[in-house]
Amino acid sequence: MAQMTMIEAIQSAHDVAMDRDERVVVFGEDVGYFGGVFRCTAGLQEKYGSHRCFDAPINESGIVGAAIGMAAYGLKPVVEIQFADYMYPAYDQIVSEAARIRHRSNGDFTCPLVIRMPTGGGIFGGQTHSQSPEALLTHVSGLKVVIPSNPRDAKGLLMAAIDDPDPVIVLEPKRLYNGPFDGHHDRPVVPWKKHALGDVDDGHFSIPLGEAAIYRPGSDLTVLTYGTMVYVAEAAANETGLDVEIMDLRTLLPLDMDAIETSVAKTGRCVIIHEATRTSGFGAELSAVVQETCFYALEAPVTRVCGWDTPYPHAQEWAYFPGPDRVAAAFRAVMEA
Repeated sequence: MAQMTMIEAIQSAHDVAMDRDERVVVFGEDVGYFGGVFRCTAGLQEKYGSHRCFDAPINESGIVGAAIGMAAYGLKPVVEIQFADYMYPAYDQIVSEAARIRHRSNGDFTCPLVIRMPTGGGIFGGQTHSQSPEALLTHVSGLKVVIPSNPRDAKGLLMAAIDDPDPVIVLEPKRLYNGPFDGHHDRPVVPWKKHALGDVDDGHFSIPLGEAAIYRPGSDLTVLTYGTMVYVAEAAANETGLDVEIMDLRTLLPLDMDAIETSVAKTGRCVIIHEATRTSGFGAELSAVVQETCFYALEAPVTRVCGWDTPYPHAQEWAYFPGPDRVAAAFRAVMEA
């Protein structure tokens, strides 16, 4: 057991996987010699050689396309898209090739591919370094999609993704790389190494895909969220004094419906929170499934707190970012409904 940042936990997952299985190869823009723009692959090229950890041209379609071919051939590529905002040139490869190989080959081929992408805002990255495109990925049959919220989950989910025989998208909230962020941008951030969730097992372990976690138990209302918004929800719960149950979904596809139904049946109220834009965001899917499966348990309408339907702004980041004040207002409204 060691104390790690999320960056170190992700690097450790790569290291353990590459040591256990020589079929694991890691590549992307600047991930080799430089160790990645966020240093999530630091030291891997030096340890395993440039044939297993290497730099790729600035061509996301080429990175993912080459990785799909490697996966079909029998390798286990783990590739990095430098920011989730850059994944769009590779979207056709992800949707039409990676997600479809098992089906279109009648099971003759699989695609054991992991695509890592830093996601979300809160870093003054503006519209091209702050997007949250998870809904575009959860819409695609054949993919699995995960979003960790802490170092232990980051390593365990990445290990499970690498072990999976099908393509997995790992979205990493970059605002959480060095510590939890509760939305109060004017306050100091507690580093992971001073946080209980910074304790991470050194060796191999995995967290099963498709299992949510109760981050904070409660009885007044259920929060369904993931990534950075776990800590924003916690701050809002503390500031309102409500007994809020916060569910960290961890895996968006497949979704842990048993956990969702159990929690909403207990509390009778549900608030959904995510950074992405509201319209057609993943929260709409969550709202629909809660309404379909928990209708008779609900005491109030399902409520969403999301980013606005605009490009992610630079100058007005904290007006866009769903902070604790907006979340707290939603909590109060649901309790009064």
